[in-house]
Amino acid sequence: MTHRRWFTPWLLVLPAAVWLVAFNVWPSINTIVLSFTNAKPLGGGHFTGLANAERVLNDDQLVDALVNSVVFMLVCLPLLTMLPLLIAILVEKRLPGIMFFRTAFYTPVVASAVVVALIWGWLLDDRGLVNGFAQWLGVVAAPVPFLTDRWLLLFSAISLTVWKGLGYYMIIYLSALGNVRRELHEAAAVDGASAIRRFWSVTVPGVRNTMLLVSVLVSVSALRVFSELYVLSNGTGGPGGRDMSLVMLIQMYSRGFSGHLGYASALSLVLLAITIGPMLLLLRLDRKAA
Repeated sequence: MTHRRWFTPWLLVLPAAVWLVAFNVWPSINTIVLSFTNAKPLGGGHFTGLANAERVLNDDQLVDALVNSVVFMLVCLPLLTMLPLLIAILVEKRLPGIMFFRTAFYTPVVASAVVVALIWGWLLDDRGLVNGFAQWLGVVAAPVPFLTDRWLLLFSAISLTVWKGLGYYMIIYLSALGNVRRELHEAAAVDGASAIRRFWSVTVPGVRNTMLLVSVLVSVSALRVFSELYVLSNGTGGPGGRDMSLVMLIQMYSRGFSGHLGYASALSLVLLAITIGPMLLLLRLDRKAA
């Protein structure tokens, strides 16, 4: 009976443990191993030492992909950390029709990223609604190359990411705002604090841990961006392929029967390194603030 009680907990966690090892631990270890080989999709390849690492250091496409990913993160991080908080404060109020606005802000979240990106592409095309309306108003004389200029394409994808992510992070902030004590706001108001002062002195400290969580989620998602840039560029990575994200570059090298899995694995380790960096930095800043 004692033996059965000792064995039962391990039996219950066994399916989850097997799943974790099979689909998380082993693929991670295999990626590290493959990064030292010239493996192909249909062949194991052979050990090449640091050849892939040397190739990483001399890859111009990787430089562009890193720049795009970092710019993506630096723009999305402040926008998707602060804007959802402001929207959450707005929709938290008990006003007539506020449920409609909550639903409107959250609707893009449940929509497919690919479908939303396709719609965004139709809107921003040279003959799309945005350019057509701007030309009709006389704001521009020629179509704005939203999807054919390197930086305009990148910022078009960023605007899509921000628009689609507002509702998701708004929900996270709504749950955090419920834990901010009303008495603190009332005491600050009695002391003559303005709404802006109460926001910075009461609301922000009250949701600081949630802001850190959101910052980490936004940073990781931005560095791993794929669908937005892939769909808006029709899979080409923009003019000259200079709008590729790091994930797009990994996908390009790993696809097809002649894909370079070894080099794609080395790029995956680069992605891992730059993803961990912002997380550690944000955690360090949070500890200093605390």
